[in-house]
This record gives sequence, C-alpha cells and structure tokens, in this order.
Amino acid sequence: MIPVFDGHNDLLYRILQNPAAREAIFLTGEGSGHLDLPRMKAAGFAGGFFAIYLPSPVAHDDFDYQAAMETPPYSLPLPGPIPFDQAVAPATALAGHLMWMERASQGALKICRTTAEVRSCLATGIIAAILHMEGAEAIDEDLDMLHLFHAAGLRSLGPVWSRPTIFGHGVPFAFPSSPDTGPGLTDAGKRLVTACNRLRIMLDLSHMNEAGFNDIARLSDAPLVATHSNAHAICPSSRNLTDRQLAMIRESRGMVGLNFSVTFLQPDGRRDEAGGWDPILRHMDHLLAALGEDHLGFGSDFDGCTTPAVIGDVTGLPRLLDALERHGYDRPLLEKLAHGNWLALLDRSIG
Repeated sequence: MIPVFDGHNDLLYRILQNPAAREAIFLTGEGSGHLDLPRMKAAGFAGGFFAIYLPSPVAHDDFDYQAAMETPPYSLPLPGPIPFDQAVAPATALAGHLMWMERASQGALKICRTTAEVRSCLATGIIAAILHMEGAEAIDEDLDMLHLFHAAGLRSLGPVWSRPTIFGHGVPFAFPSSPDTGPGLTDAGKRLVTACNRLRIMLDLSHMNEAGFNDIARLSDAPLVATHSNAHAICPSSRNLTDRQLAMIRESRGMVGLNFSVTFLQPDGRRDEAGGWDPILRHMDHLLAALGEDHLGFGSDFDGCTTPAVIGDVTGLPRLLDALERHGYDRPLLEKLAHGNWLALLDRSIG
C-alpha cells in the first residue's frame, strides 16, 4: 500500500460541531464522516493538513448551499466577515482538538512542525498532522496571534475561506465563473504575507480570488500552493485554477492538491456523486500536463465536501491509486502524487 499524505481535511470542524463525541468521532469511529483513526490506519493515510475552519453565522448557514448546487448555473451568497473577537475562541478550540487527538491517539498521530518530523512519521507509520488555518479571521491586524498559533504548530495558512477577512477577498461559490471576482489583498494582507514568509508558514491560495492570487505571487518568496483546488479548464468553477495560475504555480516550484469535491470535479458543476473515475482522471491528466509530475498531489477536503461515490471516505484512497495505475500512471509517479511531492514541497516551504 502506498502511503498518502493529503493536502486538506476538515476533521477538526466535524469535532467542533460535537466535541462531546470526539472520542467516537476520532478514536473509534462512529460510522459517519470521512476520517477517523481506525480508517486512516487501514487506508494508508499517512497524514496531512488539518484545518482550522470557522463556521459562518447561523443565520447564513440557513441558506441551502447543497440544493443550490444541484442545478447550475449558480452564484451563492457569501457571509460577511467574522470579527476577530468572535473568531479567536473557536479557532483556539479547533487547535486544542488537534492537540487532544495527538495525546489521545497514544502515539498514533503526531503534530509536526518540520518536514523532518513528517518524514520520520511516514517512516514509522505514525500519522503526521500539520496545523493549517483556512481563513485568517483569528489573526489580528497586528499579527500577534499569528505568532501564538505558530508556536502551537501552525505551518500553513489561507488568508481567506471565500468570505472576506481583514486580509483579503475570496472567491464566491459560482458556476460557471472566472476566479477574477473582486479586489485582492488589503494592506494588512500584504503584511501577513511578509510575516508568513519570515516564519515559514506556507500560504494556501485555494480560496483566494485571482487578484489576491496575483498579489501573493508578486509579494511572496515562497512556492505558490493551492492545497485543494482543481482545473478550471475541466470544471469552470470560480474555485478552480486557470491554466495561467497553474503555470505560475509550476514556475514557483509550488504545488496543487486535487480536491475530491464533486462540485469542483464535474464538468457541469453539479453536485453529483455518481460521475465515476472519469472526472478525476480528466483533472489529473490536465493538472499533470500543466504542472509537471513534481507539483501535483491530493487535497481531498475530506469531512468538508461531497466526494465521488467511487472514493467515498478515506478507505477509498487505495481505490483511487488503483484507478490511476489502470489509467497508465506508473509506480514512481504514484508515489510522487501520494506523498513524495508534498514532502518535497514542505522542504521548500516550511523547512
């Protein structure tokens, strides 16, 4: 079994929704969701980026996103910014859940702060967890909280999760749509990029709009990374990357993680789980052609999306690798896609 290091998951958010059940959710598995410790071990899940994602206000969450995505075209409303003082407590709780997972796993999972630690975990069968922040609402304009979260293990950060922050603007969920949907980084966002470069916190472009993507590409001295995004040429969603953006990522020696969300895979943008392997293979082929074989991996979005039925949950990772092998990808390429490229990218990004 080839171990898989994954670019993005939302397991921490699933725990945040029901913290009293976190032992069942993570340690033993309660029969729902995409990830738990027993299934990770069984599937060869070697680790990945565990996201701090903050829920939108309840009034906004009453909007039925899933139903709207059933019938493209669509352009879904975004919630407004979450104030810093309302973001810190849940963000801290999410980081605390990952720390609890490390302790409760009794050595089966480790929070990693360096690539050397990730490599050591892969060599010994320990799940390597990197703390990621998806939307920087819990970071203040003076960036003091950035240093606090860095000390707690934060090594990857997306300035926005689609809704705006004090640092910039994300893409709305729209199909069909260009990612060119609004203004880029604010002055605070530009300072955030500089600080992340200095601390060697990887910047995630997955939810950035095109102007923000361009600003980070201009300001950052690190590789450009989109942890969970797909090819706009195959599925013209605002959340996917254009060929121009893919070329910029390749030139920077960056990385893209293939997102398993069906709405970003299906060419018609529909939330359809029954598309089989073809949409995944089409995106993989296009991304390989645009990026080269050293700059592509997986960014599942497990526990944060609807996945294709052929994958289902984390136990579908071996089936995905088998499908790619049948499609003509050889063993050395599969090993790069499964973990080798992420490890090399982490060497270049967080050290």
